[in-house]
Amino acid sequence: MSNKILIDKHGDQTRVAIIEDNDLAEIYIEDKDTQKSVGNIYVGKVCRVLPGMQAAFVDIGAEKNAFLYVKDALPDSLYTKNPNSEFKISNVLKVGQELLVQVVKEALGTKGARVTRHITLPGRHLVLLPNSDYIGISRRIEDETVKKNLVSIAQKIKPSNMGLIIRTIANNDPSFDFSTDIEFLTKLWNNILEKSKKGAVPRCVYSDMDITKKILRDYLSPSVDKLIVNDSHLYREILEFVNFISPSSIGKIHFDSTDSISLYNLDHSINKALSKKVWLKCGGYLLIEEAETLTVIDVNTGKFVGKNNFEDTILKTNLEAVKEIARQLRLRDIGGIIIVDFIDMNKPENQASIITAMNEALKKDRTKTTVVGMTQLGLLEMTRKKIRKKLSSVLETSCPLCNGSGRILKGSYN
Repeated sequence: MSNKILIDKHGDQTRVAIIEDNDLAEIYIEDKDTQKSVGNIYVGKVCRVLPGMQAAFVDIGAEKNAFLYVKDALPDSLYTKNPNSEFKISNVLKVGQELLVQVVKEALGTKGARVTRHITLPGRHLVLLPNSDYIGISRRIEDETVKKNLVSIAQKIKPSNMGLIIRTIANNDPSFDFSTDIEFLTKLWNNILEKSKKGAVPRCVYSDMDITKKILRDYLSPSVDKLIVNDSHLYREILEFVNFISPSSIGKIHFDSTDSISLYNLDHSINKALSKKVWLKCGGYLLIEEAETLTVIDVNTGKFVGKNNFEDTILKTNLEAVKEIARQLRLRDIGGIIIVDFIDMNKPENQASIITAMNEALKKDRTKTTVVGMTQLGLLEMTRKKIRKKLSSVLETSCPLCNGSGRILKGSYN
């Protein structure tokens, strides 16, 4: 497998492309107008408590007030001891109360950001949970012997009254050093606490890393062969940061002043990710319809007529569709409920093989995705955690004539 990271900077805009086997797997775009707030920590003020929704609105200084569910409002110690208990939001929060919250979901459409009091600070190999007291481990690390070894190491250096989550890269990176992460993250948390004690409310007391540093922290693993950046100043910043988090990866960093997105012909893949119709190599195609909280994907045989029997043709088309669907979910950053209408299969074992194939294809996806199963109508139901704006929301705007419907009145009604 050939994996690359391309970082393309022009003016105020930075584009980061994740390439897997010469295909565009993920694209991140950040500029002064689209900077993300997920991971940021604020001192906020409760401005409204909603007993009927078991939630509250919190003013964090953004255009729209943030939304805080009751379980996210509970102190970590109380929630972890009683995860299945029912708590009333009116007993947890009061209007005017000041509290430290972290954004876990961007503001989307008419909704404000979603926040939590369960603070997490991610490092290279570990995530620090300053208000918890347990050790967790990435679900992607499956080997039980490796798990026990990593947990044993973490237990010896875990800060008192704090928690840790061991990240996947701790298993993949042979040069990992937990103590470096611990020292950095505990200092960071102490600085956040100091900042939170004085100043106006609401205010931001911690801004998460920019897109470039996040990608380096989260994606620069031993499986990445090369990272190419086209800006000389950013190149020097990257070298300095990589020398801190992963010195063994320095040799993978390369400077090339050309437009790397165009160089690798990724504009076609980006345009494909904005199209409703996506062709499969076999001649079939997908139709992808995106709504705010629901995405429907229809699989069609198209030009593919197969070689043997009809059921075999259907299965081959559906299996190829599975791989492309998993890729499109990552590339478009689709979240919420996802319904896939595969071509009807008569054999139950073929339906089972589609579910198995989908679960396997989704293993590359860092965003939590759950395959619920087939409905009675033969539709595959899935959910994918919604964290950021979809790619289409970042790159496109609604047409002023049709307001995004794709249709306008005709004839005398114009």
